[in-house]
Amino acid sequence: MIRRCLGLGALGVVACLSLPGCFSNNRHQGARLYAEACAGCHGDAGQGLGRLIPPLAGADYLALHRAELPCLLRRGAHGPMTVNGVLYNQVMPAARVDDKQLSPARLTNLLNYIENNWGNHAAPRTIQEVERQLTACPTAGE
Repeated sequence: MIRRCLGLGALGVVACLSLPGCFSNNRHQGARLYAEACAGCHGDAGQGLGRLIPPLAGADYLALHRAELPCLLRRGAHGPMTVNGVLYNQVMPAARVDDKQLSPARLTNLLNYIENNWGNHAAPRTIQEVERQLTACPTAGE
C-alpha cells in the first residue's frame, strides 16, 4: 500500500514538472495584475512618466521601502516620495482589479512580479510576509 502511494506521489511530481504552468502561474498572475492595475500609469515596462509618475524599473524605492509596499498597494499613496533621487508628489490610487481590493495572495504575486522585473532583484515574498506587513499598515490619518 505504501509503495503504491509513493508511486502515485512520484507520478504526480513528474506530471507537475512536465507542465510549465505548475511553477509559473504565480508569475503570470503577477504580470496580469500589473497590466490591469499598474501599467496604465507606470507603463508596460515600469518606466513611469517623466517627473509625474515614478518608474518601477530599477527603482531604489522598492528595496528601501520593502516592508511598506503591501500597504502602499493596498491603500494607495499620498504625498511626496523620492525614487532614484527624484521627488514625486502625486496621488497613487490603491491597486484594484475589477474594482476589488487585492487579496494578500494576489498582492504577493504582484509584488514579486514588480520586484523581479526591469532590473529589480528582490528575495521572493511569501503570503505570510505580506499578511504580516498588511496588519502593520497605519490607519487612516496616521
